[in-house]
Amino acid sequence: MLIRVNNRLAQWKKGLVGLSLIALLLLGFGLPVIAAPTMPTADAAPLATPTAPDANDIPSETVSRFVRAYIAVVKLIESRELSLQRAETDTESHQMQQEIQAAALELIQADGLTLSAYWELLGLANSDPEFRDRVLAQIDEADP
Repeated sequence: MLIRVNNRLAQWKKGLVGLSLIALLLLGFGLPVIAAPTMPTADAAPLATPTAPDANDIPSETVSRFVRAYIAVVKLIESRELSLQRAETDTESHQMQQEIQAAALELIQADGLTLSAYWELLGLANSDPEFRDRVLAQIDEADP
């Protein structure tokens, strides 16, 4: 039993990182475009750097919504991956990607998350070991 659980956690752990890479390719919509940096002038105000949220401040319900959305998006991508790979033209591939993006956004919003909140939580799950463990525990509970 313990080996099965550890194998599942290892798969999901790889999936969090793997999906974030896939998601960047497939779901790369709505992301801010970063302009090329300019040289600061003497009177320019320093730029504020956004800070990652503290994983301990994220309510369990938000984590649960993220996990439900994450699992739904993973299943969506898995269900369409083969069709996407078999696309014969760039136009067909692009059309499929747009359909996947729209469906993924609907799934994310159906769980009460904004796209930016989903990305933020996915990034946190990939960068914060404690938050990742919270997410993996809920994934394991949701998918026995």
